[in-house]
Amino acid sequence: MKTTVSINIGGLAFYIDEDAYAVLKKYLRKVELNYAKEEGHEEIIADIETRVAELFREKINDYKQVITVADVYDVIGVLGDPEDFEESHSDARTKMTYASSGRRLYRDIDNRIIGGVCCGLAAYFNIDVIIIRVLFVVFAFVGGVALIIYPILWIVMPAAMTTVQKIEMRGEPVNLDNIKRTVRDEFDRVKDSFKKK
Repeated sequence: MKTTVSINIGGLAFYIDEDAYAVLKKYLRKVELNYAKEEGHEEIIADIETRVAELFREKINDYKQVITVADVYDVIGVLGDPEDFEESHSDARTKMTYASSGRRLYRDIDNRIIGGVCCGLAAYFNIDVIIIRVLFVVFAFVGGVALIIYPILWIVMPAAMTTVQKIEMRGEPVNLDNIKRTVRDEFDRVKDSFKKK
């Protein structure tokens, strides 16, 4: 018999056994210390915790209700260890690979002109957004097909709101390094927009 602890991570509640809780607590503390000096470190930590919660949710089913040590180590394996992403380990960092969930289709609302459909399609197919926009303009004048398709895609495609969704939209692995880079890029973009005003 093992003692379980109830935790709330990323806005979701989980039951986790005591040993797994100790490993998770140590890992999250190491992540916090590693990113404490980064700009926007609170958002980086919140996004990492949200990703941990998403991965934990995949581990839970009708027959398994408690997160185990093995589950925590699996999550750490997906996200990576903070020490792996330090500047002094740049060679090891480039060699490491993590499981990727593949590209997901989202609207890119950060780079949108109207609804972000073209940017989302460009990110999904890994092509320049100008090509997609030109195709929509051409098809708008040829039979008006684009005038029907664009609103449908706008309704059907979810917007990439979270950091994890933005990473998935680009088809990159959702690990600590990519979460940190995405949050830093967004922080810099917001800071630049305030400087322009």
